Amino acid sequence: MARRQGGRKTAARPSQGDAPRQAASPPGEAMSRPPGPRPGLYPISTGSAELVADGDSPDGWLLKINGVQSSHIVLSDPLRLDFEYMRWITALIEDRFAPAPTARLRVLHQGGGGCSMPRYLAARYPDARQVVVELDAKLADYVRAWFDLPRAPFVRIRVGEARAVTESLTPQTRDIVIRDVFSGSFTPDPLTTVEFTQASARLLDAGGLYVANVGSAPDHVSARIEAAAIAEVFRHTAIVSDPAMLKGRRYGNIIIAGSATPIPASPALRRRLLGGALPAQVWEDAEVRAWIGDAPPRRDPRQGATRGPESEDRPASPPVP
Repeated sequence: MARRQGGRKTAARPSQGDAPRQAASPPGEAMSRPPGPRPGLYPISTGSAELVADGDSPDGWLLKINGVQSSHIVLSDPLRLDFEYMRWITALIEDRFAPAPTARLRVLHQGGGGCSMPRYLAARYPDARQVVVELDAKLADYVRAWFDLPRAPFVRIRVGEARAVTESLTPQTRDIVIRDVFSGSFTPDPLTTVEFTQASARLLDAGGLYVANVGSAPDHVSARIEAAAIAEVFRHTAIVSDPAMLKGRRYGNIIIAGSATPIPASPALRRRLLGGALPAQVWEDAEVRAWIGDAPPRRDPRQGATRGPESEDRPASPPVP
């Protein structure tokens, strides 16, 4: 679930049966991946990916996954982030870790999409080492070809399920873990539990930062449950979102951060958030815990227990802004 800055001009959407326009292959040679981004609807392992040319930028692209806006990329400008929530995440990160050519941040991205965030961090922290976990193997193949990602060891895409990969990694080997995984408009339940958050926390080195992009309905029921899990695992928390979202006036994104060390809302961070295209607020730990109230954190089902496909605390089909 994401909203782009300003207006958007979109290309006509092809029908399900249409193949995306691609450059011709040499005689007798089938193309396994497109040579670069071209408008069209592409089959992927988990459904379909649609590339829409951005009329605002000659080399800008909007990526939709199964009809939901997933990523926006400007090939010539990796520092341009059109989704507000991504700008909020980078504001938190840069307030904590000053950008520098020699800053070797170790970052795990739980969820890849079009890799807008890895491209941005690679530009801001050129010596960073990033691993992107992407469930959809075919999408990962397309993204590598479309969006000119930095090569390993700077950015590596690891195909797999976010929880399984997270639980397989060596503890205390990351400075930042970013959870940005969606199925439709919400994060799958197994990636919102106390146990999954604990597995993510184990990866963080001293002073590390866990950041979760949470899709929330206006009642904030599910968002409070997710925040409760993060608050149980981490001693310090913070929230960033816009006032209308925090007041429950719309569906949208809430960024929830956790760390073993304080996450201060510095004056510079507050100014940066207020100065954005969609002004945002930052809440420190006491405000976050007051907002959570008595919401119970979600836990893994007990062994042998069954769970329905949708959590009862979420609307079945929320509108996407």
